[in-house]
Amino acid sequence: MRTLLILFFISVNFAFAQVSKNSELFLTLQKHDSVFFERCFNRCDFAYMEKMIHKDLVFYHDQGGIQDKKTFLERTKQNLCSDSNKKPIRKVRRESLEVFPLHNDGVLYGVVQSGIHDFYIREPNKEDRHTATARFTHVYLLENKEWILKEVLSFDHQ
Repeated sequence: MRTLLILFFISVNFAFAQVSKNSELFLTLQKHDSVFFERCFNRCDFAYMEKMIHKDLVFYHDQGGIQDKKTFLERTKQNLCSDSNKKPIRKVRRESLEVFPLHNDGVLYGVVQSGIHDFYIREPNKEDRHTATARFTHVYLLENKEWILKEVLSFDHQ
């Protein structure tokens, strides 16, 4: 029985293993994460954000509760983009990033992306000041050749 259990966990691990960090999929999603957060979070590009976030977004935050797309956009404007003199900035820890493909009958339709990100406050003429660290898990769906953010878990804020 114990051997069967060990074999089961090994097979599950291989079935749902992250893609290689040198793979095209990983590199594509790593770049997407960089562009997405630079434009949406760091620069407050709401036109881009509106386009790249799914209409049925669900955002689970360990301190801010559950948000839909409308609430998420409102809170982003209010909390992250209202004061350019004290601008929150997000940076992913590149070594922490993982990508897990989602397939339907062998066809890639999405990914689960997870990692750790650090948050900073950027003030004019000062070095960015570290303010927090958190874990994240994102579900991106591939729609019309675009990676659209569908679900977010943002947790373990420290």
